[in-house]
Amino acid sequence: MRGWERFRRVFAPRSLRLQLLSRSLFILAGLLLLIGVLQYVFMEQFMIKNKVASVQSQFFSIPLDIWLNPNIDNGRVRGPFLPEASLAFVGPGDSFRIVTNNPRAGSVPRLSDEEYGEALAREQKQPHYLIVKDDKGMEQLVVLQRIAPRGRLAQISTSMGPIRDVLLSQLWTFLVLAAAALGMGVAAFLPVLRRTLVPLSNMIETVEQIDAGKLDERLPVHQGQLEIDRLSRSFNRMLERLEASFETEKEAKEQMRRFIADASHELRTPLTSIHGFLEVLLRGAAQKPDQLDKALRSMYGESERLNKLVRDLLLLARLDRHPTVDLKEESLSDIVDEMEPQLRLLAGRRNVEFSVQPDVSACIDKDKIKQVLLNLFHNAVQHTDPVEGTVLVSLEQTREEALLSVQDNGSGIPEEHVPRLFERFYRIDSSRARIYGGAGLGLSITKSIVDLHDGTIEVSSRVGEGSRFTIRLPVPAEGGQQADE
Repeated sequence: MRGWERFRRVFAPRSLRLQLLSRSLFILAGLLLLIGVLQYVFMEQFMIKNKVASVQSQFFSIPLDIWLNPNIDNGRVRGPFLPEASLAFVGPGDSFRIVTNNPRAGSVPRLSDEEYGEALAREQKQPHYLIVKDDKGMEQLVVLQRIAPRGRLAQISTSMGPIRDVLLSQLWTFLVLAAAALGMGVAAFLPVLRRTLVPLSNMIETVEQIDAGKLDERLPVHQGQLEIDRLSRSFNRMLERLEASFETEKEAKEQMRRFIADASHELRTPLTSIHGFLEVLLRGAAQKPDQLDKALRSMYGESERLNKLVRDLLLLARLDRHPTVDLKEESLSDIVDEMEPQLRLLAGRRNVEFSVQPDVSACIDKDKIKQVLLNLFHNAVQHTDPVEGTVLVSLEQTREEALLSVQDNGSGIPEEHVPRLFERFYRIDSSRARIYGGAGLGLSITKSIVDLHDGTIEVSSRVGEGSRFTIRLPVPAEGGQQADE
């Protein structure tokens, strides 16, 4: 029973093995049939021409005077001739005389004048033969041979039966041998087919073992079959893409989980603080002016922090869902000059330096680039000393891009934190960031805006020496405006 199930599974109607076997046998049978037909046709022509040559040879072995003056003795020509043939003499003036009528050869057929005329037009050594049916429906081979003088023909007719019998015997022999060849072909083809399809079976077994948890499995790519190897490489590339997709999805889920946890934590902190101050006020602190003023100021600061966090979250959501910017060719130099008073006010007692190359332009969204510069400057101010800190804002232009940099001499960033600086809610020093109201969203927003401008942002930092953030923005091609005009 198990063997039958395996046979049915291997040779199911849609089985590749069955299709290859049946189609191969069909092609082989077609070739054998074609060979049989061609063999029958060529064999028939060969035997007929051989018979005609034999008749002609015996015809020329009889002296010419016997044909010219035949001496009939009991219906036979004196001298040797084909015993199974009938002889007739066709003379001028539409004369037709039967010399010998062999019963085994059937009745002697008489041909038309056109056929006799065509035979008379041939050379003496060139025979003319036809296959005709007599009055009894028997096929006969009729050979017409011209004899001298001109205008006389010898007609030798013999039955086609012996030739047909030999042809049929040969055909049956060929059919039996062809059937035996097909049988042996099936017996030999099955193990060859099974061995040929081993790489494909191995692929099936490997693919069946692959699931979402085992995407690191790979198919062998050197099995000695070009098509199977190419298919294996294609499957391996697909598995690599699937594995990368699953890893990306897993990482995205982990980032979402971490984002929700961090956002909940950041929102809970100011809400808890506000809730605590309200409890204090409800217990009687509202009747004491100094405690009331302190509580209200603290609640106001926490609410400002909460509002900023919500605004940043909404901005990130808009940048993710509808990443559109209104790009226009603007002067970056004018933007930095315009923001200089605001940046100096934000720096407090820190030293602020500007190195701005004039006439630096790029295709930007002016408001969003202002926000980028403000975020980077605010980040630099937070991490420098309030008195001895120095922040340098520089702007320059190369042939292909504009470089906007913000550099400080603060505490610097440890090397292991640099790759994660632009992750949402990521902070190197959580307690210090909390003092300044940071939630770890500023650099993430900055990178999203820079990406919308087809730019890049780079970080270089050394612990104890400070950090440098550089934004690279593409500039319009030289002569582009002239070309438009």
